[in-house]
Amino acid sequence: MAKSGVAHAAQAVPAARWTVGPTPPTVAEMVRSLELTITRRLDGVLHGHHEGLTPGHGSEPGESRVYQPGDDVRRIDWNISARTNDTYVREQIADRDLTAWMVLDTSAAMRFGTTDNDKAQVATAAAATVGFLTARNQNRLAAVLVAGPELRVLPPRSGADQVRAILTAAAMSPDSAGRGPGDLAGALARVDALARRRGFVTVISDFSSGALTPTDAPAWREPLGRLGIRHDLLAIAVDDPREHEIPPIGLVTLADPATGREREVRVTADVQRRFAAEAAAERVRRQDAIGRAGAELIELSTADDWLSSIVQHVQRKRVQRIRGGVI
Repeated sequence: MAKSGVAHAAQAVPAARWTVGPTPPTVAEMVRSLELTITRRLDGVLHGHHEGLTPGHGSEPGESRVYQPGDDVRRIDWNISARTNDTYVREQIADRDLTAWMVLDTSAAMRFGTTDNDKAQVATAAAATVGFLTARNQNRLAAVLVAGPELRVLPPRSGADQVRAILTAAAMSPDSAGRGPGDLAGALARVDALARRRGFVTVISDFSSGALTPTDAPAWREPLGRLGIRHDLLAIAVDDPREHEIPPIGLVTLADPATGREREVRVTADVQRRFAAEAAAERVRRQDAIGRAGAELIELSTADDWLSSIVQHVQRKRVQRIRGGVI
């Protein structure tokens, strides 16, 4: 299914590199504004000390509580259960020295948007939210940025300055238009090779399949599944409304920003139906592949309030921990 975007002539494009040197004032102002917006809203809804977006499993024993359906039977506290004639489980205190990894897709396909924001802007905002939540408990954060076939690794560091460095690097990523799809699979494999200790991995992308046919598995499915064996996974998928339905706009030129391929299409009622059906099927395939990897999924749209969607996920996780996994 072709995706609309800015037309680029198909031609050989030289390798791109991340910009080095002083941060442009516009980028610095964008990062400051984003941090201020996120911090204010997070402080307004996540009161007090909390464990962040997804804490580590932990190894230190905490307090015991009454067993609830869905609890891990391996955490049953037999001593207390025997004394009280009721079944208790031992809570685990989450690791505070968690190392979190972030894969952030800044490829050409992410530059598409038909609302006030494009997908790249929403993805960067999501990365900022995850980053500042992670930094609150002094956890270390690392990142792998994707710009077409180019990858950039930012080693693990703690603190808000690391989050700012990641956001700045993402904002200054090279233009990958016409250079091919984003190497999301390669970025996931890089994290798998570098993150040897169990941790938390967030993947922020549109998760374009890059498959030759709709029935082919996306290239990122296998490396995402490998990460899910050892790490807690959160997938944040970013879409634009026009990727799910197309208005009756008559003759239009559709372009794939990743490859520069163009195709003229007359949008008829039949084309609209087929486009919507294939978009819905692709979304189901994406959800299935992410679910099979054991990852939790947040779906964001350029037309929606991205921060509210992430905060709702955080609050839901907190309720699950309090209730022992029963909603």
